[in-house]
Amino acid sequence: MASTSASPSEISHPVVFTTQTPYPLPSQKFMIPTSWRRYQLSQLVNRALSLPSPIPFDFLVHGEILRGTLTEWCAEKGIGEEEMLEIEYFESVMPPQKMSDLPHEDWVSSVSCALPGHFLTASYDGHLRVFNYSQKLLYTSAVHMAPITSICVIPSSSSASSPTLLASASHDLTARLSTLSCPSDSPDSSVQVQVIASLHLHTASISSVSANSVGSHLLTSSWDDLIGLWDTSVPTTDEVPPEDVDRKKRRKVDEQASRPKRKAPLSVLKSHTARVSRAIFGTSEEAYSCGFDSTIRSWDVENGVCTNTITASAKPFLDLALTQSRTVLAASTDRTVSQYDLRASTASATTPSTATLRHSATPSCIVVPSTSNSSVDTSSEHQLLTGAYDGIVRLWDLRSVKSAVTSFKAWEGTEKTGKKVLSIDWARGIVGVGGEGGVEVWRLGQGGRAIPS
Repeated sequence: MASTSASPSEISHPVVFTTQTPYPLPSQKFMIPTSWRRYQLSQLVNRALSLPSPIPFDFLVHGEILRGTLTEWCAEKGIGEEEMLEIEYFESVMPPQKMSDLPHEDWVSSVSCALPGHFLTASYDGHLRVFNYSQKLLYTSAVHMAPITSICVIPSSSSASSPTLLASASHDLTARLSTLSCPSDSPDSSVQVQVIASLHLHTASISSVSANSVGSHLLTSSWDDLIGLWDTSVPTTDEVPPEDVDRKKRRKVDEQASRPKRKAPLSVLKSHTARVSRAIFGTSEEAYSCGFDSTIRSWDVENGVCTNTITASAKPFLDLALTQSRTVLAASTDRTVSQYDLRASTASATTPSTATLRHSATPSCIVVPSTSNSSVDTSSEHQLLTGAYDGIVRLWDLRSVKSAVTSFKAWEGTEKTGKKVLSIDWARGIVGVGGEGGVEVWRLGQGGRAIPS
């Protein structure tokens, strides 16, 4: 049994440490002073491991992050002095650090950090913008005639020199496919974006667009209660006839060989009874959606049918994310983010959530580390970020959901403080925050390192 340097009068508690990090301790029992907090426990682990450079750790006691002393935790849970505690340690999240601002004149509805070395932003002025990590604006163009609501980088197995395919959605009732060319051996000024196809189905604003993991298909969700399924190929001719124009104008348009081709959906997913806020892929064969009808729906994409419905009570949903453990997280206007088990049976009665993350204002967006990235470690797989209408971005750990692990306020200390967060993205330890105040870039690190994502 390993002992610690406690005073003779101090009460100690038997503890066994476990971890999923690359820094395991030998299996043994420690006698830990009950007055200890996270800092002293972290010092103990570092000394026991003889690490060349200190690594700060956080601790889970019976699945809950330790916020105070062991005495306080044991008293709250009614744990006796002799009962063995199993404590799991993981690398601490370092305080978020603001890196830069990306000025915009209008609200920013969507941010993407998916393209290494670049930030993509979509704004209510209809413009798509490309910045590099040095905050230089490389490209801006109006790809829609109305506010853009959502953008995504479409995954591709093509070579790095091939153009990147983007999808965007708008209040103008269309989604669009664009190519982004950014040759690695050319100056930044060579960045170009070209709209190559427009997607036509919806009769109301499109709220989101998302791609599957292989980049072959897209989903669009809309305020017309519908979800569109699309492939990402570009047709040689229009699949949807152009809107009525006079002959002279039609002839002029037809002569423009480079104009975007008009695509039709592969199928339409119908089941929601109110606005659909978000639709995302699980696998290429299944999808999930949420909406203002207070439901989360599972879909058989190939057959276009709803296979399961999770029903909440008076919880209009604004955003949806899928965790690595195959649960869904849904942000609601009741100021919560709820976690639901996808194995819950279809029922007309309210489906209870498995966890609730409470916010002081309406949470507008959720992002989790990418499940397609094998470098995601065992700590970050439990984590998610949420953005809310109070301007605060919060980092949560699903193993302990009483409060956020850490948080930061966007646009703090400026005339834009308190503005709504509308979009967040998280990749390679970089967080992009978009909203009423423009765009801010933050670094979120773990144990002194960037969090893989």
